[in-house]
Amino acid sequence: MSLTRRSMLRAGTAFAAAATAGARGVRAQGANTIKLGVLTDMAGAYRDLSGPGSLAATRQAAQEFADRGFSVEIVFADHQNRPDVASNIARQWFDWEGVDAIVDVPGSSAALAVSGITREKNKVFLASGPATAELTGSQCSPNTVHWSYDTYMLANSTGGAMVRAGGDTWFFITADYAFGHSMETETSRFVQAAGGRVLGSVRFPFPGTTDFSSFLVRAQSSRAKVIGLAAGGSDLINAVKQAAEFGVTRRGTKLAALVMFITEVHSLGLEAAQGLMLTETFYWDLNDRTRAFTSRVRSNFGVQAPTTIHAGCYAATLHYLKAVKDMGVARAKASGAEAVARMKAMPTEDDAFGAGTIRPDGRKLHPAHLFEVKAPQESRGPWDYYKLVLSTPGEQAFRPLAAGGCALVRS
Repeated sequence: MSLTRRSMLRAGTAFAAAATAGARGVRAQGANTIKLGVLTDMAGAYRDLSGPGSLAATRQAAQEFADRGFSVEIVFADHQNRPDVASNIARQWFDWEGVDAIVDVPGSSAALAVSGITREKNKVFLASGPATAELTGSQCSPNTVHWSYDTYMLANSTGGAMVRAGGDTWFFITADYAFGHSMETETSRFVQAAGGRVLGSVRFPFPGTTDFSSFLVRAQSSRAKVIGLAAGGSDLINAVKQAAEFGVTRRGTKLAALVMFITEVHSLGLEAAQGLMLTETFYWDLNDRTRAFTSRVRSNFGVQAPTTIHAGCYAATLHYLKAVKDMGVARAKASGAEAVARMKAMPTEDDAFGAGTIRPDGRKLHPAHLFEVKAPQESRGPWDYYKLVLSTPGEQAFRPLAAGGCALVRS
């Protein structure tokens, strides 16, 4: 049987979860229902850091916003980390399924594609999963809000903040493709701007590298205080594991992962990951409010330790629903750009990130936190993995408004 475009999209949107009992499809829901589509990775490389947890966090926000005078319905689909699949699902949702806002979308290329379609259809895109700073730069949109994190912030916090914390000499082990090159270049710029020095770098073939021993030896021989790992996924995990086997951190050198999430630390285990430096904007055990949010999503949906992406899905959804309540359902459904403008005009407030704001370019501002992974004996129990080293205010952590090249920013 051939797989047609329509059958593929129908399969991708076959599951739906109503946040209130009354929602039964586009016609039945009437004009008083907001429909959210969580477009994520349910089975691939981003499953643990987004996927089912992103769906659960979005449901949590809808549940907390119940009984506010309108209904919320949630559907979800797996975009398979493919921009074409993500684009097709987004069009299907907007054109035929009555979706008002899309949430999450890990993977920068998929997110950029969805952002363009959302603008074309005048809907709303609540981006929590993607890393690219271009969503608030040259490809910014009046219909998109970028929550959680981005590449500029990661390079700034992990690079600049580590220099301020004493890690003033660096050596990079970099995946030899566009993402690795970009992260090395960006982080090097922040290291040097903070007064640090880059002593060298080495690039490993991507994909296909499993043995990092020669790269780690070269990094150690440089006598750099910090080895920056400009890689992700299995490459990053293999490099960290082998660094632990070689005793790199026991000799006083710090490993810095330029992009890493708590689920990946969990996969590594503290024995291998101890001493690793990384940046997150959310940590479940950061304060009383993050612990309260985690307790709710754990109790209601079984998410043991929400990631930064999960937290962003929750917070962005909650703020969007507040904007809908403030402006009225009919106006919010009629114009996604107007709904996003209302989101920008309202201060943000939630248990995941606390108080914050959304800039004219769509960038959500909140602090970035530099963490060190605990040693096994320091951990008090499951998921107790991070020690806070330094926090950078959102206004300093993210790219300056005037520097992104966003056409929405008036000079």
